[in-house]
Amino acid sequence: MAGERRGAILELLRRPGNARCADCGAPDPDWASYTLGVFICLSCSGIHRNIPQVSKVKSVRLDAWEEAQVEFMASHGNDAARATFESKVPSFYYRPTFSDCQVLREQWIRAKYERREFVHPEKQEPYSAGYREGFLWKRGRDNGQFLSRKFVLTEREGALKYFNRSDAKEPKAIMKIEHLNATFQPAKIGHPHGLQVTYLKDNSTRNIFVYHEDGKEIVDWFNALRAARFHYLQVAFPGASDADLVPKLSRNYLKEGYMEKTGPKQTEGFRKRWFTMDDRRLMYFKDPLDAFARGEVFIGSKESGYKVLDGLPPSTQGYHWPHGITIVTPDRKFLFTCETELDQREWVAAFQKVVDRPMLPQEYAVEAHFKHKP
Repeated sequence: MAGERRGAILELLRRPGNARCADCGAPDPDWASYTLGVFICLSCSGIHRNIPQVSKVKSVRLDAWEEAQVEFMASHGNDAARATFESKVPSFYYRPTFSDCQVLREQWIRAKYERREFVHPEKQEPYSAGYREGFLWKRGRDNGQFLSRKFVLTEREGALKYFNRSDAKEPKAIMKIEHLNATFQPAKIGHPHGLQVTYLKDNSTRNIFVYHEDGKEIVDWFNALRAARFHYLQVAFPGASDADLVPKLSRNYLKEGYMEKTGPKQTEGFRKRWFTMDDRRLMYFKDPLDAFARGEVFIGSKESGYKVLDGLPPSTQGYHWPHGITIVTPDRKFLFTCETELDQREWVAAFQKVVDRPMLPQEYAVEAHFKHKP
């Protein structure tokens, strides 16, 4: 009898909607919430265990299933749950995948099933009202200490501002929504809710690093920033569809990590720097948590004379790491070395992806006034 029930549950997994985790889209889920009627992956099942008042989980293959539980799963499933629990997800709201960090996945699951934010749109006000203020822990630019700072996001002014004192009249910084990006960086920041916010200041990239102790708060901030970007882009590109705009709301970096670099004359020694590839901007920093890049390199397309080559020119000297990369631009060559062959392959693939992509009209404008810093 138990074997039959397990067979019936495994059969349900073969339904098209159940072939991926209901929450993060990971393939081949082998856990299930028998109170919500969804099939989920091992990682998401751990999050479901933290909300036992809403979700109770079992292994599809290892646990015993009762007849009524099998019938419940059969009459529900991932597609039906999506139609209910995701019926009113705003276009701008970030739907995490299995490669995203824990806080994003946990808050998505809690928002869906525990708070039912996408069944009751009035619960979406914290990130959809067009205005948000509150305190975040912000890393000091010079001393690296995290201090509580007041942040205000206002769509009307098209800006995110922060204040050094809660009673300060003037903000310490005004970040235009137009040039803003936010990406979760828990490992780099050293906090599971760490968020990196970047904006342009005098056409250079400025980083700030923040977190909030409460996972819901930081994810609400993240989605409020995406909402503000969405509404800004809707005005800027009136003919564009939601599907065109959503990928532009926030972006993760193509790649980050240490490489060695040398200067423009290629006579001085190679120095180890932290590199971040953000779309077409390759930035380098002395430390991963620096506020400003030491330099930025624009990487255009092959049609504009940009190339990525394995290795270094034969005469190159002064490097320590063995795996070289040469980036050819219309102005000069940039030389880098990587510690491992895997690193080199990953960097070359990231650069190649950008070089292979034709440039957009607005990217030519960026290239034109881009500062190549030594």
